[in-house]
Amino acid sequence: MSNNVYVYGTSMIKFGKYLDRSIKNLTGEVLDNVLKDCDLVRQNLEAAWFSNSFWGIHDYQHCIRGQVALTANGLDKIPISNAENACASGSSALHAAWTAIKAGLYDCVLVIGVEKVFSEDRKKMMESFVAGTDVKVSMQMIDQVKKEAAAQREKSGPQKTDQQEEKKGGHSVFMDFYAAGARRHMERYGTTQKQLAVIAAKAHNNSALNPLAQYTFPFTVEQVMADYEVAYPLTRSMCAPTGDGGAAVVICSENFLKQNPTSRAVLIRASILSSGSWDEDDSICARASGRAYEMAGLGPQDINVAEVHDATAYGELHQTEQMGFCTIGEGGAFAESGATALNGIIPVNPSGGLISRGHPIGASGLAQVYELITQLRGEAGKRQIKNPRIAMAENGGGTIGHGEAAMGIHIFEKI
Repeated sequence: MSNNVYVYGTSMIKFGKYLDRSIKNLTGEVLDNVLKDCDLVRQNLEAAWFSNSFWGIHDYQHCIRGQVALTANGLDKIPISNAENACASGSSALHAAWTAIKAGLYDCVLVIGVEKVFSEDRKKMMESFVAGTDVKVSMQMIDQVKKEAAAQREKSGPQKTDQQEEKKGGHSVFMDFYAAGARRHMERYGTTQKQLAVIAAKAHNNSALNPLAQYTFPFTVEQVMADYEVAYPLTRSMCAPTGDGGAAVVICSENFLKQNPTSRAVLIRASILSSGSWDEDDSICARASGRAYEMAGLGPQDINVAEVHDATAYGELHQTEQMGFCTIGEGGAFAESGATALNGIIPVNPSGGLISRGHPIGASGLAQVYELITQLRGEAGKRQIKNPRIAMAENGGGTIGHGEAAMGIHIFEKI
């Protein structure tokens, strides 16, 4: 049995809107890039995990997505497994691959996530997101959630009358759920909309330093606040965009690393996959993070840089609390203090996060890993964190109850 598992190579292509490119085409670019990064060839890969959630919804390509995408790019005959776990698909695939190497089944495997979310049919695109929930329950809840948003907006003061209206076709159901969570946090702890804007502006300013991000222009707090409302208190620039892209990692056993030494390998200290609950007192993030810290023999104070699942600015606030970076209820003030900035005590989402780097569903979890490995290698350019040694990724997906349906947590160490 392999004692340790390492990230041997990683890649990510620029996130964006690729109406003229196919999943097969994007897959080929990501695959070629990850093999180039670790100086391997296809024959070195003993198995592969393919992460994707929307291909079947948009183009009817269900069931054998990985086999279709990878064999078209010269990777065949090996075991190929498909991972679909909503936005947590990428981290779920990585956990499965990590488990297989831990069990001694393989020494070198590929984990790849490729997704095309953007569609010119905006209504269909946004309605597709409900598949990441208990659909029947969500349809019953959504009207009530929107009524609550309208009521709290009235309490907050007059609505801006000169702002741009939301695009025809609306937004995903998840924006309404995140907004509801943000409103509860505001009522209970006094969190402000401005604090959410601080988080979003940080994300956009970080991604301006990331050439592979979907958005590469900065925002001020004032610009975020002035943007059009999606679901109170969230404005457009507080929410992740729709888009396309891909990312990948090659992971290996200790034996493979000894036979193929490199100074750029990174140790996976912990890999946790957990599921949500209808228990209102349960926090999947606190539970999964606690297990990850225990596995790694570390605590929140040991983390030097983190990528968290910020489908909205409130998502980052919530996860920084649940992961133990700050006290519950103080996430807004924590971010406003600069603690999560590139030069803060715990930089969060140096890539720009989902909000600005982009969120191609099946690729997002692996894009987090790409960023953290790049940071630990000291190769992040203008957004480089100073001397990071321990990094942590939190990737949530779907909704069950008041939290995520699935969540992958990974902790990495520079060696």
